[in-house]
Amino acid sequence: MLKAILIFALLFQETIVSISSPQAGDTLRGRVEITGGMDVPGFESAELAFAYASPSGGASDSADNWFAIQTFSQPTAGPAIAAWDTTSISDGDYSLRLRVFLQDGSFQDALVTDLKVRNDEPLPTPQPTQTFADFNFQPLNEPSSGESSFSDPTPIAALPTSTPLPPNPASLTTTSILSIFGKSALAILGAFIFISLLLRLRRSA
Repeated sequence: MLKAILIFALLFQETIVSISSPQAGDTLRGRVEITGGMDVPGFESAELAFAYASPSGGASDSADNWFAIQTFSQPTAGPAIAAWDTTSISDGDYSLRLRVFLQDGSFQDALVTDLKVRNDEPLPTPQPTQTFADFNFQPLNEPSSGESSFSDPTPIAALPTSTPLPPNPASLTTTSILSIFGKSALAILGAFIFISLLLRLRRSA
């Protein structure tokens, strides 16, 4: 049942006139395959033609400006319509038109503009893709197999101790000062007693 519905839909599906390749802005060289569709109801005939692009970028509708590539008395079976040998024309900007004439006297067009034929220009040299050089990461101080990942602690250097200075012979300690003071006092006291005795002896004489 589903298959019958699909066949019925395909029979009554209306195909539009189209050019799927090339597209506007494409650069063409050599023999170019043109694909599209032209199998529309009421098909009478068809013509594929090209024209030089006008200064405004489009194409003129005048029949004198269009040059036939191929004519068709019946629709093509596949998407490939024709092959266009661009080496037979000079380099420049062109438009491409597929016109289908219908049995009622009307026609349908598919138009592609801004096609650039460049057979005389050299092909652009592909630029090499820049890639980053492989970076080989090497961890610092990576231990070998079997070794501990913790390194031995670095010994801290001991600070030098200050050497005590020898005692200054000219310096006086408290004991020395008291001893000198005592001796001086005894000497003065002895001198005082000696003088007193001398004075007494003189008075008694």
